[in-house]
Amino acid sequence: MRNIWVIAKREFKLYLSSPVAYVVTFVILLILGIFFFLNVQVASQQQGFVPGADSTLIPLATMLVLLMAGITTRLLAEEQRLGTIELLLTAPVRDWELVVGKWLGAFMLILVIIAITAIYPALLHFQLVDPGIDMGPVISGYLGIVLLSAALVGIGVAVSAMFNNQIAAFLTTMGVMVFVWWIIGPIAQVAGPMSKNASLLTYLDFQEHFISNLVRGVLDLSDIVYFLSVTVLTLFVGSVLVETRRWR
Repeated sequence: MRNIWVIAKREFKLYLSSPVAYVVTFVILLILGIFFFLNVQVASQQQGFVPGADSTLIPLATMLVLLMAGITTRLLAEEQRLGTIELLLTAPVRDWELVVGKWLGAFMLILVIIAITAIYPALLHFQLVDPGIDMGPVISGYLGIVLLSAALVGIGVAVSAMFNNQIAAFLTTMGVMVFVWWIIGPIAQVAGPMSKNASLLTYLDFQEHFISNLVRGVLDLSDIVYFLSVTVLTLFVGSVLVETRRWR
């Protein structure tokens, strides 16, 4: 565990020493602020409309899907391009410790960003909505965004382990993110009447677990297990890919 924590802290500090973390945080907060303002304006003009946590969580999830490739691409691809991964592989660090440490460093950055965004539901609950918004969807939604982020970072780390070229890693990661967030759901809907595997495709759809359930306040164990399974599987794949470099 000590090796994992050392690697994670190093990666987290590297993020904070580069403009990437600040640009990503600024963009996310700016866009969420615009959505927040628009929802408050609509609520002030329409009787019966009460903005909730979904007005923050759904745009946040979408932006994380779009920005995650830029956050995770360099984690292992840059090490391989520079040749520094060879030094890491000869150090007393296991392959899975390296991968999990890289994942944890990026995940810590995302957790900080997620924590900052909680200001918007807090403003709704304590300042703008009387007697406050329903906290059930807020709690389950933020749990969902944390689980979703863990899985997305895992995907990014696994893809980064495949490449020496950051551009190739970025494009591949972006393609996978778009597929699991936007493409697989419509495929399941189209194939539904014709395929016995429609339920499987639906289960693999990230939006089905996050938007359809967790953001709505539905806390289902299968959703939690799904995101945790994706995270563990991608970290395992990343570890195997790093291990194969020892035998090249």
